[in-house]
Amino acid sequence: MTRRPLKARERWTVLCADTLTTLPDLPENSIDAVVTDPPYGIDFQAEAWDGKSIREAAVEANGGPLTAGQAFEYWTQIWASELARVVKPGGHIACFAAPRMTHRLTSGLENSGLEIRDVLMWLYGSGMPKSRRLPGGQGTALKPAYEPIVLARVPAAGTTAQALARWGTGALNTEACRVTDHEPAAPGRWPANVCLSHSRRCSPRRCDPGCAVTRLEGQREGASRFFFASKASRRERDAGCDQLPSRRLDLFPSATKGVPRPVRNPHPTVKPITVMRWLTRLVTPEGGLVLDPFCGSGTTGAAARLEGRRFVGIERDPAHSEVARARITHWDAVAEQGPGTDPTTGGRS
Repeated sequence: MTRRPLKARERWTVLCADTLTTLPDLPENSIDAVVTDPPYGIDFQAEAWDGKSIREAAVEANGGPLTAGQAFEYWTQIWASELARVVKPGGHIACFAAPRMTHRLTSGLENSGLEIRDVLMWLYGSGMPKSRRLPGGQGTALKPAYEPIVLARVPAAGTTAQALARWGTGALNTEACRVTDHEPAAPGRWPANVCLSHSRRCSPRRCDPGCAVTRLEGQREGASRFFFASKASRRERDAGCDQLPSRRLDLFPSATKGVPRPVRNPHPTVKPITVMRWLTRLVTPEGGLVLDPFCGSGTTGAAARLEGRRFVGIERDPAHSEVARARITHWDAVAEQGPGTDPTTGGRS
């Protein structure tokens, strides 16, 4: 029996299930857009979901041995092929990637029948170097300061105008994502394929010296006139999770001193709501249905509800699913209160 994405009058739902087995149950042409932050295939902290499980699923489907990179590409193709079926013609998919695996993700998306439209770049200044310190001032890696976002599209099955007329998909909402210069009469700039994140220590009046925006402005005034937003704070991560137990979060075990701090939302890769709002607003028709097949702790769902979009999330980890439901419940209530009640900026910069 085919599972419906949402029940009648339902604004959002999170399915605790495996994406590879759940996506085939969704009806075709039922989703308007996808905004997702999938596993990167880099064996993050030796977690099975970011390495071993991907390789096992790919090898099983392929029927033969694969390298780690080949497995990640093939695994991407498996779920992306289902996205090409369930997303409406002309619908967009915005998908985060690790820099060194972007080529594999892009190939997997393209091999599934999707069109590659662009690669966006999210810049931030607070990444932690994951490098060995070797004698003579040498190392093994650079400090991460950006993440790519691959922008793909389901073929429009005709012209963009025809897709817009029939499905409401095919185009980007550029007017809704213009970047203003904060002057009341400013018309706003055409959105670029680069967005910046302020440091968590930035305030509305003053930026932290290490902030990416500050460093760009120091090189040339006006250089930072892209969309920007702060990285997710602890308050944002945990909003709506007061009733959940505290857990330890240790993102960088080798660099952490003492006992890891307790949090309500222990997901290791939480994206800022404002970044996900901007992406959701860019690729999803007004009132449309957004899918995140790797829901995690629910940031895309929170962003979708704050932008007035409906949402379906799929997350196989029961603990993360519980956090996602708590967070989306919180932000859905904020959205229902109407304009002026949203503590996140989520605006046009």
